Amino acid sequence: MIKIKRAYESPEPGDGIRFLVDRFWPRGVTKDTITIAAWLKDAAPSKPLCQWFGHDAAKWDEFRRRYTAELDEHPAAWQPILDAARQGTVTLVYGARDTEHNNAVALQHYLETKHS
Repeated sequence: MIKIKRAYESPEPGDGIRFLVDRFWPRGVTKDTITIAAWLKDAAPSKPLCQWFGHDAAKWDEFRRRYTAELDEHPAAWQPILDAARQGTVTLVYGARDTEHNNAVALQHYLETKHS
């Protein structure tokens, strides 16, 4: 199972292994207050793609298409997540305010298609 959760939410026992999947560290979160197994910056969208998207919901479908292409080119970036998901629950941790249109949602969908 692959879950997602904002970095500002407290970890829970059911989260399993937690990975931060943002390119930039979430604002206001300190390293001693976040529980993660690893920060996988390279599993996040590229800086140019993030800047282009700007969390504009109207660009969501195109963002997912472009992000999928980036993920396809860099499987080593997300493979640790998929390996952990094959063993148990994984939670993708992200910092965006938008809970529906963010890279963790897109990555979750992408990995679930690889997991099945």
